[in-house]
Formats: sequence, structure tokens, C-alpha cells
Amino acid sequence: MNARALTLTAVLLSSLSFPLTITGASVALPGIQHDLDTSLTTAQWVVNGYNLCFAAFLAFGGSLADLLGKRRLFTAGVAVFLAGSVLCVLARDATVLNLARVLAGTGAAAATATGQSILAATFGGPARTRVFGALGAVLGVGLAFGPTISGLLVDALGWRAVFAVPAALAGVVLLVCPFLPALPGARRRIDWAGGTLFTAALALLIWAFVEAPALGASHPSVLAALLALVICGIAFVRVEKRGTDPMFDLGLLRDRSFVGYSLVAATMMGLLVPLLVYLPSYLIDVAGLDAGRAGLWMLMLTLPSVALPPVGAAVAHRSPRLLSVGAIALGTAGMFTLTTIGPDSTPGSLLLPLLLIGTGVGATTGVIDGLAIASAPVRRAGTVAGLFNTGRLVTETIALALVGSTLAIVSGGHLAGDGFTAALRVVATALGCFGAASAVAVGLLLRRRDAGRPAA
Repeated sequence: MNARALTLTAVLLSSLSFPLTITGASVALPGIQHDLDTSLTTAQWVVNGYNLCFAAFLAFGGSLADLLGKRRLFTAGVAVFLAGSVLCVLARDATVLNLARVLAGTGAAAATATGQSILAATFGGPARTRVFGALGAVLGVGLAFGPTISGLLVDALGWRAVFAVPAALAGVVLLVCPFLPALPGARRRIDWAGGTLFTAALALLIWAFVEAPALGASHPSVLAALLALVICGIAFVRVEKRGTDPMFDLGLLRDRSFVGYSLVAATMMGLLVPLLVYLPSYLIDVAGLDAGRAGLWMLMLTLPSVALPPVGAAVAHRSPRLLSVGAIALGTAGMFTLTTIGPDSTPGSLLLPLLLIGTGVGATTGVIDGLAIASAPVRRAGTVAGLFNTGRLVTETIALALVGSTLAIVSGGHLAGDGFTAALRVVATALGCFGAASAVAVGLLLRRRDAGRPAA
């Protein structure tokens, strides 16, 4: 195989393993809670800890890739993800499991940001469009079949198996890494201060959201965390504005197209991921399904992500704005329709809402990434990919923490019975409102874009 084929293979395999570990953890949550005898709040950190580090390190990883070299950081990220996943398999208590998930999330972030920048630097023109379409298809496969595969693994081998499969894929990628093109980065300083402040601010925000339902919103530790969050946020903005080589290129925020595409990606993940995490638990604990059947039901939500990225690329070629606004509108309609969910729901009653949400996500998966990254020079592709993915992951992480907190508050801390149903309906309504507002904002941001400009 030539270098370009090996590069594509390595990045696509790594991109497949990361959604598998997210969906796997969501299906495994009931088993983890029971096996490790842990509380709902602690179990939520299995997902939130991974997402937190993924989001916090993503932009930092992009900057490091531009500085240290893309192959070097991609290899390191895959190795760290592999180590974290293996520790998840071996964990015997919740603390070790959560720490392992933090490690895996950090490695996945470095590999994700670097992998996309490697693709952008290796392929150009129509080939780049096809490659990012393939990336979207692979991500779609991971999202589509992740819950089903994970459910079957949990039923057959237990919850530890859902972390072993991504570890095996990462091991294969690690064997290919030495054959990737070096792609040295630019020589510039690392924004340690900006990265530290950003990570601290995001960690404080997520901690406050997750712990507030149990401690109380007025608890001194929660208030202290929010105060520290404000301080870190203000300091971060000042550091980024004054730095010679900031982690975030704030000038990109003046690009309406880049901001618009970032908002599309953030919105779709903000709608999808909370359902990926909590809907399987609802189907298992309230609807009475086993993990395998719950995973099969989730195909109604995730399967469109396999077939629709090429369709999304074709629509984007003619009108990126139509794709962007239309996808969010479909997801929003699905969320409002989902408010009818109940313990007696059937696959037929869930088909429309889950299919609408899945169609919106599938049409944009990978395609929006290519549009956003193409808005900046190739030499800055790592930083651009990091900022774009950070915006998406931050929104996803915050949405996940807010949904978890809402479910805990409305259900009284017990995700079971009528309380879980009422809480899930509240969440669906709130996410629908969020999607409607995002659709309006994206339409305004992209209204001046040339609809005939080909997707890059």
C-alpha cells in the first residue's frame, strides 16, 4: 500500500474506535452501576470524564500537531487511547475506571485533531472531498452500529468487552503509524497558559453541572467552582488576545462561514449524544429490554449515519446553507416528536422521531468537518481542526452534563419508572428548543454564502 492509502486507513480506523467507545460506555452504564456498586453521579463520570478530556484537549492537540509534527502526535494519541482503554477493561472500582476514561479521552482528542489535519494536508481538491466523505461514513458506522454491537457484547461477555474492542482497533492503528508521512509542523510556541486555563474552565463547568443535583445549587463547593470558572474564563480570553502564538486563532471567529459550520456540528452532536447515552438506559430500565435489544432499537437513530454522508456531500456541493439549516430542522422536529415517549413505546412509535434526528446527523457527519477545515490555509489545518472539533465537543459535553443533571433533578435521582419518563420528555423539549434557535442562527450566519460554491 502507498503512503496515502496507509494514511487513510490509519485515520479511518482510529475514527471508528472513538465513537465505539462512547456508545459502548452508554450501553454499559447499567451494568457498570450494578457491578461496581456505584451511584448515578459517579457512573455519569464514565461518560462525562471521557468527553471532558476529549473536548478540553482537542484544540490543544491541534496546536501541538502544528508545532511537533502531525505523525508524532497522532501516534502518541493512539497509544494513550490504547492504554486508557486497556485500563478500563482491567478496572475493578469506579475511581480507576473513571481515571482510565480520562486518559482515553485525552489520547482520543490528540489523535482526532491530528488525524483530520493529516487528511487535509495529504489530500487536496476533489480527493479531499471524497476522503472526508469516507470519514463521515466511517464515523456513521461507529455511531450506527456502536449501540447494537455494544449491547450484544454486554449480553454475551459483560460491560468490559465494550472497551476491549476499541482497544484492539487502536492497537492495529498503532502498528500502521510508523509508515505514515512525517508532515512536520510549524515551529512556534505552545500556549501552555491558554490550554491550562481552558481545560480548568471546562472542567469546573462540567463538575458543577454533574455534582449540583446531589450537593445542591447553593452548596459552597458548587458556588466556589462557578466563581473559579468565571475567573478562569476571563483570564483565558486575556491570555489568548495577548499571546503571540495562542491556542485559539480568535480571528476565525470573525469568519461567518466557519462559525456557522461549527454551530451546525455542535448542534447535531448536542442533539444526538445525550440520546446515545441515556436512551439505552431508558429502554433497559423502563421499557424492560435487554442490552442487545436496546442496541437494535437504537439503529433507528444511528443507521442513517451510514448511508447519508454522501447525500449530504451532494447537497452541500449545491448549497451548504440548505444542508446546514435543513439538517438542524430535521433534528429539531425529531426532538419535539420524541416528547411522546413512554414505557409502552414500540419500535413503530419511536421510528419517526429517531429517524428524523438520525437523518439530520447522518447528512452532516464528516461533510461539515470538510467545509469548516477548508475555510483556512492548509498550514493551519491542525489548529483549525482543533478549534472546530473543540466547539463541537464542548457543546456536546455541556449538553450531556446538563441533560444528566436535568434527568437527576426531575427523576429525583433515580432513573427508573415514571420519573425517568417525565425527565426524558423535559429533556426532549429543551433540546428541541435549542435546535430551533440554532437553525435560525445558522441560517443568518450563512445567508451570504455563495450557494453554488463547491464543498471543499
